Amino acid sequence: MDLRRRVVAAAAAVVTAASFGIAGASGASRSTAPHDAPAGCAARLLVLSAFPTELGPLLDRSDPRGGSAVPVGKRTFYLGDLEGHRVVMALTGIGPVNARDTTRLAISHFRCDGHTTITGIVFSGVAGGDYIGDVNAATRWTEDGKQFIPISRAMERVARAMQRDHRYRVSRHATAPNLPCLPLPDVLDSGPAVTLTHAPTFKVGGTGLTTDPFGGKAFPCIPGATDVFGCRPCDSASVTPKNTITLAQALLAIASPSFFTGYFSSSTVAGHYVSEDNETAEVAKAARRAGLPFIGFRGVSDGAGDPLHLPGYPFSFFVYQQISADNVGAVASSFIHAWHDASSLDSEG
Repeated sequence: MDLRRRVVAAAAAVVTAASFGIAGASGASRSTAPHDAPAGCAARLLVLSAFPTELGPLLDRSDPRGGSAVPVGKRTFYLGDLEGHRVVMALTGIGPVNARDTTRLAISHFRCDGHTTITGIVFSGVAGGDYIGDVNAATRWTEDGKQFIPISRAMERVARAMQRDHRYRVSRHATAPNLPCLPLPDVLDSGPAVTLTHAPTFKVGGTGLTTDPFGGKAFPCIPGATDVFGCRPCDSASVTPKNTITLAQALLAIASPSFFTGYFSSSTVAGHYVSEDNETAEVAKAARRAGLPFIGFRGVSDGAGDPLHLPGYPFSFFVYQQISADNVGAVASSFIHAWHDASSLDSEG
């Protein structure tokens, strides 16, 4: 099926789910720990993404698959092993305020003997960039083009070794995203739908830009029925009568003029940036504040090299977010495999 038709069909499923309040769980449900379940004193790497499409590839690689859910306030963290390392994974939510708050919450919640058990932070997400499907790891991040937050030198060395030795796998075959976060008919999930005109690569270097199109407010997530604006990973997402009111409120927020003039606006900060997003710099600041090593990986979802010749952002974003998330998830997983425990880190200085 043509990719355009598949995306339209997926969007129609979103409307159907929102209208009838049907359950949207796909696959096996994730295991859930009690609210007061202790995380123990095990050191863990914090792995973050903004929305379900981004975190999905990492959760699929974790053991147990999807992680063990630990609700903390309005957030849910997923504990497990990823590439041989203990990790805690989470959706930050879209936007810098959500990214900052979720990162700080994780650092403060997972503690033992008065100290955080988080040993470092990895962000894996999609962004604007040069070529669709590429993955970038900027070596510094900014929100205004004047002040810059560098990534961890130790993490940068590991990432550069990966780039040099080609210890990663990325794909050029784009499949339609699961926009409604629902089980789709096989005809909508039948393999590659389009092949990118270039071979995606992974690069380390350059500057990343994080902007705030929401004016300092926390952008609300939509409970279920969407892999972009959802509150939980697709395997545990649902739209039920209990949260239909919340869903309607979130949809109204998205339909407001401020959303379209904000979220879909272009950056106004001068300069060339290898990645442009709405979260990474705030995560980097929170990590620096806590004295933790940090690196951010961003797959390009909107840029050059679109074989369908779409009008550009946000259309290309919704079509290519899946391949970008898959590629950046693969690179982030390879990085975590190569990363050493915090006790072996060089001084960050």
